[in-house]
Formats: sequence, structure tokens, C-alpha cells
Amino acid sequence: MRVLIDTSVWSLALRRNQPADSPVVTELIELIKEVRGQMIGPVRQELLSGIKNQVQFQKLRNHLRAFPDLEVTTRDYESAADFFNICRAKGVQGSNTDFLICAVAVRHNIPIFTTDEDFTLFKIHLPITLHLPRI
Repeated sequence: MRVLIDTSVWSLALRRNQPADSPVVTELIELIKEVRGQMIGPVRQELLSGIKNQVQFQKLRNHLRAFPDLEVTTRDYESAADFFNICRAKGVQGSNTDFLICAVAVRHNIPIFTTDEDFTLFKIHLPITLHLPRI
């Protein structure tokens, strides 16, 4: 089964000072080896934003090009807004990108791999599933 990987997981794996024995990073590597990791354009944009060094930007951009984006549709944006409204009514806050990740994951019926604890709160109110490291 495919897995939609959140920015938080990619960021953890791409940090220079990452812990070598991180179960999250190990799981990401396994998902990549199994060709199960999925990305959406807004996650790609978050990962590439803020890189000051152009050489580093190009290197990361080129590495990430190995992961094609799942298509984001008008329906996904509408669902994301609905998810935002549902959660906000319950006192749960999140970013537009987080709710877009949820919407795409629901439409494709795939779990989300994240280290962002907000998704645990979203899961209470939204029909999402979360992927946990197998290790």
C-alpha cells in the first residue's frame, strides 16, 4: 500500500544532524526502497522553501524529482476546506497544507506518515489513517 509522506518526515530525514537510529528515518528509507512513498506538490514546496544556498536547493530539488506528485484536484481543495471547518468547530487547528494532505490521503485511501502530532488530533474527527514505523 502506498503511503503519503508529510513534510515533517522528509525534513527529519534530510537534516544533517539526524539521529542515525531514528525509526522514522529508517521507515522512510524502507518505504522508498519499496516504492511506496508518495508526495504532493505542496509538501515539495515546503521542503524546498527557505533554502538559501542555490546549490543545495538544486541538489534537493533533483533528489525529490524521483518522487512524482500525486495529483491534487479541485475536490481535494474543497475537502481540505471542509476538513479545516470540521476540525476548527471542534477546537482543533491545523495548516491548509495539513488538511490538503488529509484530503488527498482520504481520496486515495492511503495512510499518512508524519511526526506532526496535529494529525493525531485530526484523526479523531477525520477519516484518515496514520502510518507508523514498523520498527
